[in-house]
Amino acid sequence: MPETGAGPSPTFPALGIGMDSCVIPLRHGGLSLVQTTDFFYPLVEDPYMMGRIACANVLSDLYAMGITECDNMLMLLSVSQSMSEEEREKVTPLMVKGFRDAAEEGGTAVTGGQTVVNPWIIIGGVATVVCQPNEFIMPDSAVVGDVLVLTKPLGTQVAVNAHQWLDNPERWNKVKMVISREEVELAYQEAMFNMATLNRTAAGLMHTFNAHAATDITGFGILGHSQNLAKQQRNEVSFVIHNLPIIAKMAAVSKASGRFGLLQGTSAETSGGLLICLPREQAARFCSEIKSSKYGEGHQAWIVGIVEKGNRTARIIDKPRVIEVLPRGATAAALAPDNSNASSEPCS
Repeated sequence: MPETGAGPSPTFPALGIGMDSCVIPLRHGGLSLVQTTDFFYPLVEDPYMMGRIACANVLSDLYAMGITECDNMLMLLSVSQSMSEEEREKVTPLMVKGFRDAAEEGGTAVTGGQTVVNPWIIIGGVATVVCQPNEFIMPDSAVVGDVLVLTKPLGTQVAVNAHQWLDNPERWNKVKMVISREEVELAYQEAMFNMATLNRTAAGLMHTFNAHAATDITGFGILGHSQNLAKQQRNEVSFVIHNLPIIAKMAAVSKASGRFGLLQGTSAETSGGLLICLPREQAARFCSEIKSSKYGEGHQAWIVGIVEKGNRTARIIDKPRVIEVLPRGATAAALAPDNSNASSEPCS
């Protein structure tokens, strides 16, 4: 999410309002302070996973800068006053544990924060790191001919909402012709897994493959964040998106429900993937490398668009190719028997 930053000297590059993290040049030794904050309301039923997702979402803003290390995290937690004492005692420690475990996976630790009682549950945090200039990639150097790569499928909000609609007959009746209950469960589990996956591996590979700019896809959808990134570019370029990797069946649910705008790129995502501008000759290698078993399970990437000469805007073509991304554990025949675009294969 956008944060605010200001530098003490115009001679240093500083990243301020509008991008993923603030970059503040420090007075000492050519170092910069990079900081980000984010919080939101629960969107999955499992409090432990909610904690993990919240932490992954905060760290993602650093990862969008190509930063792989975080020096410190704070946790922001609001406990709902409408919960019983027993509910608080069960739910709160699980959310905290999920957040801490994800922080540990990211090589950092939670050293403090703030907890309050509130009408709503809220969870989030602050991530802080002090960097050398070579440790981060300013998101402003895309050039004509670059390729856009996305590292997680779209459709998290649709999947989470569809799962809630299983208990809401009025809403479920609108989409039950395009998806089964089992397919909703699979999509929900896939969305939850993706949201809880750190973008750290992708951040490291941004350096390996000479990324020119990146952002993470969250609340403004892929189009909103693409437009925001395009505005930051030093060169006169525009982004054109041709492919939309989407969790299987979520495009059909979005269309049938009349909500979200998933195919228009306006559907919000939570803890989404990185959208990275890579040199054309590096993009396919990036997609192949991120799938390597040495980085663990679950990392994916797709080529979704190009950088062309333009006036710092972004758009999705009229009829983008939808890549149906199969949930883990699902078979292609079960989920997309008639769709040649059904794919668990990245880099299409």
